[in-house]
Amino acid sequence: MKIALLGYGKMGREVEEIAVQRGHQISLRAGRAEMKARTDGILLNSDIAIEFSIPEAVSKNIHFCFDSGIAIVVGSTGWYQSFEEIEKRCRLEGHSLFYATNFSIGVNLFWKIAEQMTKIMKMNPEYTPRIGETHHIHKKDMPSGTAISTAEVIIKNDHRWLGWELGLGTNQKIGIDVQRTGETHGYHEIKYSSETDEISLHHNALSRKGFALGAVLAAEFLHGKKGIFTMNDLLK
Repeated sequence: MKIALLGYGKMGREVEEIAVQRGHQISLRAGRAEMKARTDGILLNSDIAIEFSIPEAVSKNIHFCFDSGIAIVVGSTGWYQSFEEIEKRCRLEGHSLFYATNFSIGVNLFWKIAEQMTKIMKMNPEYTPRIGETHHIHKKDMPSGTAISTAEVIIKNDHRWLGWELGLGTNQKIGIDVQRTGETHGYHEIKYSSETDEISLHHNALSRKGFALGAVLAAEFLHGKKGIFTMNDLLK
């Protein structure tokens, strides 16, 4: 495939390395300056776009790909307030979108384990869950999309919890503790605490390569398809 990279920072470069290793071509490397000055036809030589930019640019980039008739894989988070509008256009006009709060295969396995953990822990209400997440100092959104998705796994499988909030949480909302430090790739933890002990489950990303591989796999999966897809579709 000919892949356009929308956002050419550290993640864009990791995606390029993985994509080339898997036999694909990079048709466009567009950082902030290139996307700001984008013109019609810039995506003509591309089969698909992989987007890792900044939250405030995502919606525009998606619509730009739709306008160009190009499928898009979105790895950025923090744009979901626009999701309903984008979903409606994608389905109505027959476009192609793959999005995920986290493309790491390991994180998606973490969520599968968390689902089973929640079903067990809801039978033991003396334990209270909290979520912790740590990322590098450059990450814009807070909490991370992965932390929010983790909270949603618990909420879906334990109806005692009606939502989440930053901080300690309440008797109906799961607390999410956020830290931004150094160049941490991504650490997420679920901790169940009682008066006597704690039980925890965590995922620690050791490099960006896992996210990049997942994004390229998503592009391979999306190529030739119409509609909206997530990692659940890929992992099936």
